[in-house]
Amino acid sequence: MATRNLAARGLGSALATGLGLLRGPFARGGRRRRQEELLTELLRQLARMTEEIHRANLIQEHRIAMDLMDRTIDDPSLADARSTLAGVSEAKRRQMIFANRQYGSLLLAYRIGSLDWGELLGHLRVLCRNGLFAEYWDRTAEHRLSLPTDSLERQVGKGVDAILEELAEDPEEWWIVGPPEGEPPG
Repeated sequence: MATRNLAARGLGSALATGLGLLRGPFARGGRRRRQEELLTELLRQLARMTEEIHRANLIQEHRIAMDLMDRTIDDPSLADARSTLAGVSEAKRRQMIFANRQYGSLLLAYRIGSLDWGELLGHLRVLCRNGLFAEYWDRTAEHRLSLPTDSLERQVGKGVDAILEELAEDPEEWWIVGPPEGEPPG
């Protein structure tokens, strides 16, 4: 009987050892999978944080630009230093700077994800109905020539150009003019 218990214990120990050996690779595989899952999640969070920092930087840069524009609107001598528009009155220059401010705010809203492409175009359609904005856009056309062809601002500029062309042809149909509603080209 003692021999049986010894054999059973030996068999039980061998079985326990064997199971432990079998569990080892599976446990390491499970641990490795868990580590990979954690690493993947950390990388996702890092990517989201990077996007948030990028958006925060865009917003800060926009604030600085808007502050400069506010100063040029308030002080005509600064407006002369900042503006490249020739042959416009002080009041008109201030209006043009404000039109640029409106456009820049819409562009920022799209860049940070507050507006999608269709919403951006909708706001631009309304803005393009304003005669002063249309004049600002026309007077600053050569400023946009230096933009890279694949830049967002160039693509949005083409959209504004299309909206203004269609508005000139049929101003009563302003809500349906402009480029297709999909994502920006390019």
